[in-house]
Amino acid sequence: MAFPGSLRRQPANRGLVSHCTHHHIVVFLLTFFSYSLLHASRKTFSNVKVSISSQWTPSCLNSTAPELRPYELWNSNHLFPNAEEATLFLGMLDTIFLFSYAVGLFVSGIVGDRLNLRWVLSFGMCSSALVVFFFGTLTEWLHFYNKWFYCCLWVVNGLLQSTGWPCVVAVMGNWFGKAGRGFVFGLWSACASVGNILGAFLASCVLKYGYEYAFLVTASVQFAGGVIVFFGLLTSPKEVGLPELGADEDGGVEEDANRPLMGNDDADDDDRNYSIQATDTVNQPKAIGFFQACCLPGVVLYSLAYACLKLVNYSFFFWLPFYLSNNFGWKEAEADQLSIWYDVGGIIGGTIQGLISDVLQKRAPVLAISLLFAIGSLFGYSRSPNSKPINAVIMAITGFFIGGPSNMISSAISADLGRQDLVKGSSEALATVTGIVDGTGSIGAAVGQYLVSLIQENLGWMWVFYFFILMTSSTILFISPLIVREIKLLLHERRLRMLTE
Repeated sequence: MAFPGSLRRQPANRGLVSHCTHHHIVVFLLTFFSYSLLHASRKTFSNVKVSISSQWTPSCLNSTAPELRPYELWNSNHLFPNAEEATLFLGMLDTIFLFSYAVGLFVSGIVGDRLNLRWVLSFGMCSSALVVFFFGTLTEWLHFYNKWFYCCLWVVNGLLQSTGWPCVVAVMGNWFGKAGRGFVFGLWSACASVGNILGAFLASCVLKYGYEYAFLVTASVQFAGGVIVFFGLLTSPKEVGLPELGADEDGGVEEDANRPLMGNDDADDDDRNYSIQATDTVNQPKAIGFFQACCLPGVVLYSLAYACLKLVNYSFFFWLPFYLSNNFGWKEAEADQLSIWYDVGGIIGGTIQGLISDVLQKRAPVLAISLLFAIGSLFGYSRSPNSKPINAVIMAITGFFIGGPSNMISSAISADLGRQDLVKGSSEALATVTGIVDGTGSIGAAVGQYLVSLIQENLGWMWVFYFFILMTSSTILFISPLIVREIKLLLHERRLRMLTE
């Protein structure tokens, strides 16, 4: 008996192992650590803010300033009259970075689809490393302090770092089909959390010598990583003579494995054969346009959902150590170490939820269930007692249900969206779609940092968590049409299985 297309999906999971080569492993590791290094430089800036603030403030007005610094140097080069204004400027740099990063994502995705992904990624890593070196190391060595110069450098850094995510997701999407994509991308998307941990470790090792050395180490490692990517990364299987995803027509297994999870399985064959890209007679297909990418099913909804969810996720990234110190009175170093448990929860959550979505062959229902639990975990974490073990456990649970869905949308789902039937057989939509999704999310994250500080200052931390609950609920609302459609498909598939048994 011929099984319906929606039921010919089980063998695709075995295809993940049978088609895996050492090239897949190398690509996985190179893309993983390239983005980890980009995130490490961001985390370094967060970890050395206290040292930077003390350096930019006259020693007589700053109790954290080292006493061995020459008095004349402190008071001739200071940028701000007090530590409060210095901290405010550092917060403004965060906002500047996020906005420029968001704008850059929209552009980088388009550029990545039109140029060699390896060149774009390597250029972004190396040039961003140079900017980080100029910002944190060279200016300190030369005793050159200027607010406008710092702002300009951080705008450029945001634009350059935006080349990373669209390129690495596009490369991973070229190598790994839908068979096991949720699990593979869930595990791979831990790169951001690993980068946070790596950045904190590198900075803590050399911070006693001065914050400029923290920037020097991370910039040097990132630059070296960019060089390795340039000479070692393979952006597509065809570069080593392997078949591209969807090229294997034997049994239709690989073709089915690459069908996007949010696609309409009930569509007729005429609709599936339609492509918004012109048929290309040469090997390199034409890149999809920005507005065409926005019109792809699910792109706008997931972009808006990710704007709300990334706001919550990045608020934990920027504010969690400060919240622990401010709300519980714990030492800054202890708060930094404890905040790692949120990243641990996100790593586990992304991997497990991605695996579940592979088994169900649907992403949206898994996201919805996780986000519903996230609302409960946010409410519980807002009432965490003054106990570090209990706080760490609830924090990890919160990271599991928030960081996990965030990793899925930014990686596996973005790859699914970029390989829909409307762009079938082409990798030239992956970077553009990823840039749109992550760019919209970064705009939400940038706006959120200002709103969090405003709500906390006027209403208190409890209202900040209410705000997080509202944004998480909005995420569910935006993807609700996709949830309803995929649940209907699941029920339809179940009825078909019952009929064939």
